[in-house]
Amino acid sequence: MASKHESGQVERLVREYESGAKTRAEFCRQHGIPVTTLDYWRLRRKPKPRVVEVAVEKPDGSGAYWLVLANGRRIECGEAELAGLIRIAESM
Repeated sequence: MASKHESGQVERLVREYESGAKTRAEFCRQHGIPVTTLDYWRLRRKPKPRVVEVAVEKPDGSGAYWLVLANGRRIECGEAELAGLIRIAESM
Protein backbone atom coordinates (compact mmCIF):
# COMPACT_ATOMS: atom_id res chain seq x y z
CA MET A 1 0.00 0.00 0.00
CA ALA A 2 1.61 3.25 -1.11
CA SER A 3 1.63 6.19 1.26
CA LYS A 4 1.12 9.71 0.03
CA HIS A 5 4.08 10.70 2.24
CA GLU A 6 7.63 9.56 1.55
CA SER A 7 9.42 7.88 4.48
CA GLY A 8 11.93 10.75 4.72
CA GLN A 9 9.11 13.26 4.92
CA VAL A 10 7.36 11.16 7.58
CA GLU A 11 10.54 11.01 9.66
CA ARG A 12 11.03 14.78 9.30
CA LEU A 13 7.43 15.52 10.35
CA VAL A 14 7.65 13.23 13.40
CA ARG A 15 10.95 14.79 14.50
CA GLU A 16 9.51 18.27 13.97
CA TYR A 17 6.43 17.44 16.05
CA GLU A 18 8.48 15.85 18.86
CA SER A 19 10.84 18.82 19.08
CA GLY A 20 8.11 21.48 19.00
CA ALA A 21 5.70 22.95 21.51
CA LYS A 22 2.47 22.57 19.54
CA THR A 23 -0.31 20.22 20.50
CA ARG A 24 -0.92 17.21 18.26
CA ALA A 25 -4.10 18.79 16.93
CA GLU A 26 -2.38 22.10 16.10
CA PHE A 27 0.56 20.39 14.43
CA CYS A 28 -1.64 18.07 12.37
CA ARG A 29 -3.95 20.88 11.31
CA GLN A 30 -0.95 22.95 10.19
CA HIS A 31 0.46 20.04 8.14
CA GLY A 32 -2.85 18.70 6.85
CA ILE A 33 -2.58 15.23 8.39
CA PRO A 34 -4.99 13.39 10.69
CA VAL A 35 -3.93 13.09 14.35
CA THR A 36 -4.32 9.31 14.08
CA THR A 37 -1.81 9.27 11.21
CA LEU A 38 0.76 11.16 13.30
CA ASP A 39 0.14 8.75 16.19
CA TYR A 40 0.65 5.77 13.84
CA TRP A 41 3.89 7.21 12.46
CA ARG A 42 5.22 7.82 15.97
CA LEU A 43 4.26 4.33 17.15
CA ARG A 44 5.94 2.74 14.11
CA ARG A 45 9.25 4.42 15.02
CA LYS A 46 9.46 2.76 18.45
CA PRO A 47 11.75 -0.27 18.55
CA LYS A 48 10.00 -3.61 18.96
CA PRO A 49 10.88 -5.45 22.17
CA ARG A 50 12.92 -8.61 21.67
CA VAL A 51 12.19 -11.84 23.49
CA VAL A 52 15.35 -13.44 24.82
CA GLU A 53 15.67 -16.84 26.47
CA VAL A 54 16.92 -16.47 30.05
CA ALA A 55 17.97 -18.97 32.73
CA VAL A 56 18.29 -18.10 36.41
CA GLU A 57 21.23 -19.56 38.33
CA LYS A 58 22.18 -19.25 41.97
CA PRO A 59 25.93 -19.93 41.77
CA ASP A 60 26.77 -19.84 45.48
CA GLY A 61 25.35 -19.02 48.89
CA SER A 62 25.97 -15.27 48.54
CA GLY A 63 22.34 -14.33 47.93
CA ALA A 64 23.15 -13.20 44.41
CA TYR A 65 21.52 -14.59 41.28
CA TRP A 66 22.73 -14.66 37.71
CA LEU A 67 20.44 -14.14 34.78
CA VAL A 68 22.04 -16.11 31.97
CA LEU A 69 21.01 -14.90 28.52
CA ALA A 70 20.85 -17.19 25.50
CA ASN A 71 24.09 -15.68 24.16
CA GLY A 72 25.93 -16.66 27.37
CA ARG A 73 26.04 -13.18 28.87
CA ARG A 74 25.48 -13.17 32.66
CA ILE A 75 23.85 -10.42 34.67
CA GLU A 76 24.26 -10.54 38.43
CA CYS A 77 21.40 -9.29 40.59
CA GLY A 78 20.09 -9.55 44.11
CA GLU A 79 16.86 -11.22 45.19
CA ALA A 80 14.85 -7.95 45.17
CA GLU A 81 15.99 -7.06 41.65
CA LEU A 82 15.22 -10.59 40.43
CA ALA A 83 11.71 -10.44 41.89
CA GLY A 84 11.17 -7.05 40.22
CA LEU A 85 12.35 -8.37 36.85
CA ILE A 86 10.03 -11.36 37.14
CA ARG A 87 7.05 -9.07 37.91
CA ILE A 88 7.88 -6.91 34.89
CA ALA A 89 8.20 -9.93 32.60
CA GLU A 90 4.93 -11.42 33.81
CA SER A 91 3.05 -8.16 33.21
CA MET A 92 4.06 -8.02 29.52
